[in-house]
Amino acid sequence: MSTPQLAVIEIVVQDMARSLAFYRALGLDVPAEADDAPHAEVTLPGGLRLAWDTVAVIHSFDPDWTPPTGGHRQALAFACASSAEVDATYASLVAGPGEPHLAPWDAFWGMRYAVVHDPDGNPVDLFAPLPAAN
Repeated sequence: MSTPQLAVIEIVVQDMARSLAFYRALGLDVPAEADDAPHAEVTLPGGLRLAWDTVAVIHSFDPDWTPPTGGHRQALAFACASSAEVDATYASLVAGPGEPHLAPWDAFWGMRYAVVHDPDGNPVDLFAPLPAAN
């Protein structure tokens, strides 16, 4: 018997176009025609796929589905090239489709870090290593 392989990370969304705009701002190449689709996905480097499904799609096969409550159990994290890129990306996202959560700060574990929520309230982390102290 083979071992299952992680192949797709799925995000359930209320508004496909708004969610895809947020993830495009993070550099994901999602075709514009996906804005009107009930399902969209992109293949990431390494072959893992990131997919978005509308609530209506989920209800089509699971009519009793409800969004999780009680806090987030997962987050996507995007590596940035520098502290300045963390700051600029955070500012761009919260000026557009994202919601601010934790403004950029220098974390004790040696990274510039920030957290913004996507349009559906999912946390998205932005990070970059801090320059080494001389």
